[in-house]
Amino acid sequence: MKILGLDSSGLVASVAVVCDDNLMAEYTVNYKKTHSQTLLPMLDDVAKMIELDLNTIDAVAVAGGPGSFTGLRIGSATAKGLGLALNKPIVSVPTVDALAYNLVGHQSLVCPLMDARRNQTYTGLYEFCGNDMKVVREQCAVGIDEIIRAVNDTGKPAVFLGDGVPVFSGYIKENCSVPYTFAPAHLNKQRAGAVAALGMKYYAEGRYETAAAHRPEYLRLSQAERERKESENA
Repeated sequence: MKILGLDSSGLVASVAVVCDDNLMAEYTVNYKKTHSQTLLPMLDDVAKMIELDLNTIDAVAVAGGPGSFTGLRIGSATAKGLGLALNKPIVSVPTVDALAYNLVGHQSLVCPLMDARRNQTYTGLYEFCGNDMKVVREQCAVGIDEIIRAVNDTGKPAVFLGDGVPVFSGYIKENCSVPYTFAPAHLNKQRAGAVAALGMKYYAEGRYETAAAHRPEYLRLSQAERERKESENA
């Protein structure tokens, strides 16, 4: 089984190809260019480097949200375009699940933190038994105080990762009452390798959709939609 993975849900742009238990290639960039500039050229470079015929992939796995609204739309549009052109299904992998899967096999409670602005975070709680991931709390958009309270309530050591860590590290240090660590640099951001690997599991379980049916999951309204709603309510 061969899965193409895409992630443009945050600041990171990432493309990967996983074949069975082998990560054939992964191209990840965390820099100030827009994903519309980087994602397709990165895919083209990966395909050339490993002599990949895109017709041989079984499915396209994409970080399906939450995350940056623009980034999610770019990733979704890229996945849909490939799926339609190649007649391949889409595996929509929850962004926070994929971020947690970076730490597959970790002994501690895994708590991804994505910065959602306004002291909010896209987050969830996960545990691993070997390579099997248990979702303790499904991905959600909540205040940092709520998720740290949930971590404390478990009484278990935790590891935090994601672009929300530098934003909320001060709050964590002051309010987290369980032992905790922060994931190292090579594992603490979105990676298409994790999207593809987890997407392969979901594909085998029949958790996929047609390219035409795929839509990103935003979890909350965009800033423009929130402002319009507030204006209407006023």
